[in-house]
Amino acid sequence: MPVPWFLLSLALGRSPMVLSLEKLMGPQDTARCSPGLSCHLWDGDVLCLPGSIVSAPGPVLVPTRLQTELVLRCHQETDCDLCVRVAIHLAVHGHWEEPKDEDRSGRATDLELEEPRNAFLQAQVVLSFQAYPTARCVLLEVQVPAALVQPGHSVGSVVFDCFEAALGAEVRLWSYTQPRYQKELNLTQQLPDCKGLEVQDSIQSCWALPWLSVSADGDDVHLVLDVSEEQHFGLSLYWNQTGPRNITLNHTDLFPCLCIQVWPLEPDSVRTSLCPFKEDPRAHRNLWRAARLRLLSPQGWQLNAPCLLLAEATLCWQAPGGGPCLSLVPPLSRENVTVNKTLELPLLNAHPNLCVQVSSWEKLQLQECLWADSLGALKDDMLLLETRGPQDNRSLCALEPSGCTPLLSQASTRAARLGEQLLQDLQSGQCLQLWEDDLRALWACPMDKYVHQRWALVWLACLLLASALFLLFLVKKNQVKAVARGRATLLVYSAEDSGFERLVGALASALCQLPLRVAVDLWSRRELSAQGPLAWFHAQRRQTLQEGGVVVLLFSPGAVALCHEWLQDGASASAPHGPHDAFAASLSCVLPDFLQGRAPGRYVGAYFEGLLHSEAVPALFRSVPVFSLPSQLPDFLRTLQGPGTLRPGRLGERAKRVSRALQPTLDQLLQPPRDPGDPEDGTRVGT
Repeated sequence: MPVPWFLLSLALGRSPMVLSLEKLMGPQDTARCSPGLSCHLWDGDVLCLPGSIVSAPGPVLVPTRLQTELVLRCHQETDCDLCVRVAIHLAVHGHWEEPKDEDRSGRATDLELEEPRNAFLQAQVVLSFQAYPTARCVLLEVQVPAALVQPGHSVGSVVFDCFEAALGAEVRLWSYTQPRYQKELNLTQQLPDCKGLEVQDSIQSCWALPWLSVSADGDDVHLVLDVSEEQHFGLSLYWNQTGPRNITLNHTDLFPCLCIQVWPLEPDSVRTSLCPFKEDPRAHRNLWRAARLRLLSPQGWQLNAPCLLLAEATLCWQAPGGGPCLSLVPPLSRENVTVNKTLELPLLNAHPNLCVQVSSWEKLQLQECLWADSLGALKDDMLLLETRGPQDNRSLCALEPSGCTPLLSQASTRAARLGEQLLQDLQSGQCLQLWEDDLRALWACPMDKYVHQRWALVWLACLLLASALFLLFLVKKNQVKAVARGRATLLVYSAEDSGFERLVGALASALCQLPLRVAVDLWSRRELSAQGPLAWFHAQRRQTLQEGGVVVLLFSPGAVALCHEWLQDGASASAPHGPHDAFAASLSCVLPDFLQGRAPGRYVGAYFEGLLHSEAVPALFRSVPVFSLPSQLPDFLRTLQGPGTLRPGRLGERAKRVSRALQPTLDQLLQPPRDPGDPEDGTRVGT
């Protein structure tokens, strides 16, 4: 049975299977057409001279698609060669020309229109074939009755049998008409070798071929050759790469592009190639261990690796003292990074804090601060982002772990405190411009002089005294304000499913009645979509903590799994799982607070009984109170509202109200799924 060629890619994939091919007896080429068409194959090959494109005088036949199929051309039952069958699909291009002289009699016009409709539309179609060392061109004449012609529609196809080619060869096909009315069609295909086809008994060159398989046993990889005892064969390991390359191979090295080739030691023998490690996880781990980032010039860099990599690169800013590398505005190409090729960085000046991150499948694989060797250690510089608007208006903000802080703001960050001084430094030319485009620019401003000024003891004492008095005033003011308005509370959870989101919504609604000022992403989907989960969470967290509020981490099986991924693989091991998943985005700044001991008093944990056991909460988060809901609701509410805000009696009443609001949704979520064989709702079994 004929086998469409596109199935061969399935046969030669991860789980190869063997395919049988149709056999054609005899050496002669043939052509056949679909019903309604007539065709003729010219004897012998013709010269391949496409010529230039000309305008169609009217409706013409043109090739629109090439389709290939593998067959066997046999001289005897066991003496066959691989052959490529080609189907050329044809369509009509152009329209019939209508009479221009409207003054002719109606009879004359009818005759002129009738004549082309009763004729045949004819085309000479050239089919060109190349497969080293063979090159052929054949000519097919095709006719279709004009009555069947519909401009722009397919009229059928013509099939040519066939072009002989060697096993494993790369073949190229072209098709066009004479004269040529459009760009020629082309198609390139890689033929399989003996291993992918059921041809061992039909093609003599496959009879004595050594058959190769690969198996894994723990860390050991075995190559199994099926050959006769008296047969001599050659075996080589090679890199499936292009271009000259010096290779030193250790027998323990496995890489995705490591291939094996085997062949009998006979003249003109067929070689079988196998690349068995393309999907091997160990080979991909070895590949990333061997990959290196290298600086070639102030604006040039290169990713060196022994194989091709599917990866993306981004620029980031690494501050001294650790912490995550902040992604920067200057975009690198979103296309895959080309290995061993010099790439340009869109920078005006270099800086030791500028780094390149390389990620694959949203997981960080490499990070290198390329200028650290040439420019020295990381500097304590402030990175400023300038945004330019119409009429020479511009705004400046400082890139910090908490976000981009406006210079002239009331935020309690270093950039906000030194906003005016940084603005003066920028205007006086003390900052280094790293990058710019029409709307934005990046500047690095040194902070050393501000650090050195802290030795002034008198000024420091006065500042501390004034800060203490001002802080005391703010604390008293915020306490009064918190009692009147309710304490700010930010709920953070992992979006498991719609049922869990309803449970979180019920809890948020109940807390609002206490009263508490509750923020949750369920009620801010428009802002979340516009800003992104990471930016939204940073803004909400900063506002909540500045107002003396608390961040509530609602643990669920999905949230626990995300925490384990981050704790095991690093902060960039996971990306947000959805456009509204604020929990995955929150881990980038929540984890540093817990790791550095800043979490107590700012965070509270909770989980719902029946959905999660207390032991499942990661140990890192148990440095803050973790409550089981709804059984520990009184203690949970007392922690949220702060000590001394409510009498025990009123606190118990409010805990009961919250429990009544949660219980129906929690019961529905814990209800096991109904067996399809159970009676339908609303019926009873028995009496």
